Order: sequence, then C-alpha cells, then structure tokens
Amino acid sequence: MLDSEPVDEVARRLLGWRLTANGVTVRLTETEAYGGLGEDPASHAHRGLTSRNAVMFGPAGQLYVYQIYGMYFCANVVCGENGTAAAVLLRAGEVVDGAGLARQRRPTARTAAALADGPGKLTLVLGLDRAADNTPLSGGGPATLTPPDAPVGPVSAGPRVGVTSAHDVPWRFWITGDPTVSTYRRHTPRRRPAAH
Repeated sequence: MLDSEPVDEVARRLLGWRLTANGVTVRLTETEAYGGLGEDPASHAHRGLTSRNAVMFGPAGQLYVYQIYGMYFCANVVCGENGTAAAVLLRAGEVVDGAGLARQRRPTARTAAALADGPGKLTLVLGLDRAADNTPLSGGGPATLTPPDAPVGPVSAGPRVGVTSAHDVPWRFWITGDPTVSTYRRHTPRRRPAAH
C-alpha cells in the first residue's frame, strides 16, 4: 500500500493504523498528505532533494521526522515509489496503550483526548525526535506501524494546516467526529508593519 498508491490515498488509508514507540501506542485519527518534486508547493520536497528531505524520496515505509519552531517534532510516513518524494504527516491520534507514560510526557494535557491532538503532541507522547528520522516502521526502528483490526468508519477531508502554499488542497483526512482530531486553524500570513 505505501509504495503503490497516490499519497492522498495513503493518507486516508493510514487512519486507524497504530503507531507504537517507546512504550506508547497511538491509533492515528488525523493525517495530511504531501506530494513531491514540482507537484506540491507545500511539500518539503517541492524544490528538490536536500539533506533534510532526502528520506522523502524513498524507500516507502520509512519514518521522516523534522523539527518545527525549534522545539517540536513532526513524524511522517514515507510513501510512493522509490525516487518520488511523498510523505504523510501524522497529525493526531488516540493513545490506546501506555497512557501513564503519555501523561508523563504531556503533563499539561487536560484530557485523554488532548494527549496527542496535534503533530507535535503526537511525537511527544511517543518519545520521537530527530534520532528516529530515516528509520523503518516495519520493525527494527524505534517506531512500528501496524494496520487496524477493523475499518474506521466515516472519514472527512479538508484543507491542510499551517502551510502558505496550496493550503486549500483537501489533503488533510480525519476520522469524522473523533475527539482527538486537532483543531483546524487556517494559515494566516504575518503582516509586515507599514513603512513610515
């Protein structure tokens, strides 16, 4: 599935999958697709291969972890054919095992549903950082991805979050009505102060 379907289909199909790392398991409830070279201006790989995005170019099934705002980490599942950059951002999930550890890692979460209701929160409860970048999700790495036991039910789609380009592309997918899905905030560019 990870290497044979378009990235938006992979993003939709990853809902309900379980990601296990460092004593915690999260059931994925929200994902976001990013295409590759030239086709998706919101993607890290849009302008070509760099040392940061090299893992996005394959093979499928690797974990792509990067840092944002100098403090949070985001985890992505690499998909698509080798040499064609594509990845699915893991935006949110429900902690289904290891809740005690998850709460230790996210002591400010007010509810169980808020433990991993955003990409930075999800990696925090799983204990993932840049050390997990370019590691396999099939075993042998710090995180393991396993398929769901049953279908997830209705899925919704909408615009992606926090991107300046192609923000209206409906490549964000979530389990409809799930309380662990992150709050949508449309990106608003910063305005420069008027010159005097």
